[in-house]
Amino acid sequence: MGSVPLEDNVFLGVARSVLGRRWDLRTVDETEVAALVRDTHTSYAVARVLAARGVDASMAPTFLRPTLKASMPDPSTLTDMDRAAARLVAAMQAGEKITIFGDYDVDGATSSALLKRFFRAVGVEAGIYIPDRRAEGYGPNAPALCRLQAEGTKVVITVDCGIVAFDALKAAQEAGLDVVVVDHHKAEPVMPVAAAVVNPNRLDDSSGQGHLAAVGVAFLLVVAVNRALRNAGWYADKSVTEPDLREWLDLVALGTVCDVVPLKGLNRAFVTQGLQILAQGGNAGLAALGRVARVDSRITAFHLGYLLGPRVNAGGRVGQADIGTRLLSTDDVDEATALAMKLDEFNAARKEIEAAVLREAIEQAETSTNPDDPLVFVTGKDWHPGVIGIVAGRLKERYDRPACVVALDGGMAKGSGRSVAGVDLGRAVLAARDAGHLFAGGGHAMAAGFTVEEQNLPAFTTFMQDEVRRQLQGEALAPQLSLDGALAASAVSPGLIAELDCVAPFGAGNDEPRFAVVDVKVGKADVVGTGHVRCFLSGRSGGHVKAIAFNCADSELGHALLTAAGRRMHVAGTIRADNWQGRQGAQLVIDDAAFAQ
Repeated sequence: MGSVPLEDNVFLGVARSVLGRRWDLRTVDETEVAALVRDTHTSYAVARVLAARGVDASMAPTFLRPTLKASMPDPSTLTDMDRAAARLVAAMQAGEKITIFGDYDVDGATSSALLKRFFRAVGVEAGIYIPDRRAEGYGPNAPALCRLQAEGTKVVITVDCGIVAFDALKAAQEAGLDVVVVDHHKAEPVMPVAAAVVNPNRLDDSSGQGHLAAVGVAFLLVVAVNRALRNAGWYADKSVTEPDLREWLDLVALGTVCDVVPLKGLNRAFVTQGLQILAQGGNAGLAALGRVARVDSRITAFHLGYLLGPRVNAGGRVGQADIGTRLLSTDDVDEATALAMKLDEFNAARKEIEAAVLREAIEQAETSTNPDDPLVFVTGKDWHPGVIGIVAGRLKERYDRPACVVALDGGMAKGSGRSVAGVDLGRAVLAARDAGHLFAGGGHAMAAGFTVEEQNLPAFTTFMQDEVRRQLQGEALAPQLSLDGALAASAVSPGLIAELDCVAPFGAGNDEPRFAVVDVKVGKADVVGTGHVRCFLSGRSGGHVKAIAFNCADSELGHALLTAAGRRMHVAGTIRADNWQGRQGAQLVIDDAAFAQ
């Protein structure tokens, strides 16, 4: 890979691609790139990718070979962690019933399954309660908590929820229920009433672990409780063997990737080590899910985020809320197979529902959105609340702007939003709630959810548009595509994939390297599958690249590829292994294209 001179600060002269984006070359300090090549013995390509992600020579060894030993903090550095561990150990010693109150997304399911497996391993059978998305909404609710107390639960652990459930947790306390909150969403200055509130995003938490997903926080809780049990002599009874906590890192990896938290620091170690555990096939549910998803290669973060995660999510979105947690908790191979197949069916149904809602959302956005608004905001009756988050993500990608999608139902509106770099959507939603526009709401920088009375939607929409403008401070959200460099067609090879593999796992905070394959002709372009465009690229000086652009047949990108008719193009995307039918090849997954000048 070599850097290409900038023309008027625009990479390859592409000020407006076929998708309307400006192409930018990621800036690096070439002195630092040289230091990385010298000190880490990596190639220039890898060194430049590392430097563009803020990794210098001193950080590179830990980044390239992340380990828990180097990254794990003492769990006690998290505020309230010791209180949480003490209350749970006391409950276990007294034989009190513990129930895990989870969320219905992947982060919630993996967090719940992790705690369930830990308690089971140390001789305690904890219950699990996952609220129904449509009937109960997100997070703890007073009726459910009070019902758990009436059924004998003494301690509830909320995972991936609870940090803003003030009324529900107050009702739980009044009913005599102790609640331990384990969350990672943005917190208010005042904490909810609880036995302990463990959240690295508490304003008074100085652990520096605010980038963790809920499942990462749950893992630290498991470490803390395990240590407290050891100190209390729990394992002195030879009938209970202290578990190896690393065996559940596959769950931590799945939840971390799917919650789109930054893959840096401890998260990077979680995912790297978790993928190694996952490859051993010890979790019956994950193994079954891999089979139904037809994963026939080494599982990577890509498979977690795009194949396994969506299927776990599907139960909470359009099926049974607890089925993902049940799958990830079971050791019964037959049960795991049945649950995985059910989730696969739910995922197929989810895709159909999502496609219908997306069509209506795009039509509304095209006809009703003010081009000057920094936020895409669409609403619809009878839109399934289980897919609005996915649709919001599709709109964000299509328009390069934050997007909120709202489902109207009986005078109430449930919404979900996805954001772009530079706009903290969670903060905007919390501000709207504090201003009295919302019934409930919360989230983090890149994703948020909210519930609002339908009559208050106009005021809420205006507030959100203004809040996003305030965050942008007058700057326009200009669509752009950041690239790591330019390649000739002949450079796209399995060898390059192997070189870049050491920078993985890829995800939020560590984008998969993206390159422009320059000066190519498009040949044999056709539509395959459900709207994908497949083509072959030929370089001017030799080299042929197999390429595919997903879900783009009806877009400007698809049209350009299908009608290129021999014109020379620059084609941008990520390089992936092509192992179809045993071949060892490489292909380009296309994100954008521009006609060469």
